[in-house]
Amino acid sequence: MTWSRIRSALARPAAGLLLSACWLTGCGELPAAGDPHATRQPAPDTDHGLPAGPRLEDPPELVSHDGVLKAALVVERRRVRVGDRLLYATVYNGAYMPPTLRVRPGDRIDLTLTNRVAENTNVHTHGLHVSPRAPSDDVFVSLAYNRSYHYTYQVPFNHPTGTFWYHSHADMMSAPQVAGGESGVIVVEGLQQHLPPSLRGITEHTIALKDFQVEGDSVRTHPLSIGAPTNRTVNGQRNPVIGIRPGETQLWRLANIGANIYYKLHLPGSRFRVIAQDGIPVRRAYDQDTLLIAAGARFDVLVQGGQPGTARLETLAHDTGPAGNKLPRADLATVVTGGPPVRRAALPTGIAPHEDLSHARIAARRTVVFTENKAGTEFFINGRRYDPHRTDFTATLDTVEEWTVRNDTDETHSFHIHTNDFQLMSVDGKPHDPDHAWYDTIDVPVRGTAVLRVHYADFTGRTVLHCHILNHEDMGMMAVLDIVAPRADAPGK
Repeated sequence: MTWSRIRSALARPAAGLLLSACWLTGCGELPAAGDPHATRQPAPDTDHGLPAGPRLEDPPELVSHDGVLKAALVVERRRVRVGDRLLYATVYNGAYMPPTLRVRPGDRIDLTLTNRVAENTNVHTHGLHVSPRAPSDDVFVSLAYNRSYHYTYQVPFNHPTGTFWYHSHADMMSAPQVAGGESGVIVVEGLQQHLPPSLRGITEHTIALKDFQVEGDSVRTHPLSIGAPTNRTVNGQRNPVIGIRPGETQLWRLANIGANIYYKLHLPGSRFRVIAQDGIPVRRAYDQDTLLIAAGARFDVLVQGGQPGTARLETLAHDTGPAGNKLPRADLATVVTGGPPVRRAALPTGIAPHEDLSHARIAARRTVVFTENKAGTEFFINGRRYDPHRTDFTATLDTVEEWTVRNDTDETHSFHIHTNDFQLMSVDGKPHDPDHAWYDTIDVPVRGTAVLRVHYADFTGRTVLHCHILNHEDMGMMAVLDIVAPRADAPGK
């Protein structure tokens, strides 16, 4: 049975996760199970002596009703608030942090994209297991100025429940458009149903990580240097305040929805309990003191409030290799623990069953080799730069393939594939734990190798795989994958 067919299987009693924070947003005692959409609580009447700084604001949401989400995104250049500044930027719906699209498995998304800027654009639903064919997640669409395109995505009933995102995927223009503001969050509802009843309905926060560089009175988009000084934001805010009560448990949706840089998240005195990766619930939850989030990657985590006090949610310094960049440490948010204590909940360990491809029949083995020129201006997959008119790989529906991704460069690269997620088998020969091995975006170390397995399920059509450091993608590190139906005369047919 494929992972896509079981990842929304009936939840077992969910396993324990860590993450608590509710005081500033007005949570009371641990809430009872209820409507999973009803996770936002009203703010308290007083500030209780909070440190200066804006409260964290979750993005506005467009929520499906009666099985359909009707949404419109308008790409336009506007003067918007970005962090603590007013800058000109090219954004969705007039905001640097556009609405979160919230749907349920089985829903249909009817999305109209309208382009009000000179550059051609489009939109990609990153991580969603939907058709790559028009009018669904077709990344070969190129929408000209003053034109609209109507996307329709049918989300399978067995779709995994977690955090995804949407962003521009315009050929050779993804990096400047995403860096300029064209990215937002998608939530496929139902993750809390994998938790025990005492943890359903807990407060959840979107922690969408975006960064911006400045040029004059505008967000800089071209040329875009990965190593240049940048301003990191959470939901478009600079160093917002997140409140949590002692003992309280919260769900945080950590999403790196910027163009190029990594985040190495750390919250002193706390541990992240990971319950989903790239929108896919894990089989067994696990704890991390620090989470490295590659460009495009997401983690859904629980955090639990400790003793009253203040801590900084920070991104630690990170080195991407001799040919890469040294990303400095930075504060992201201030976490304030205070207010009336909440009874500390027992955290689950088992979350949701999923497929294990360790013993699957392998239909084909493929190798992807990342290389680049010495100047760092041209990037290649298997020695070739991206050409949308060329098909680089052909796979067959309902088969499992093993891919070896080899990084022959002196900087880290990320690997992302559209339409189907994959099971990470090993990195540099070290087996990966199958209890939390499913991703759609992984980091491939300097001069290293990752082995993964893909089960092509449900959909045929042309799509792409690429490095999700979008500067690298735009400079050639992308290839076309065509998923085709089995031949009628194939063995076993």
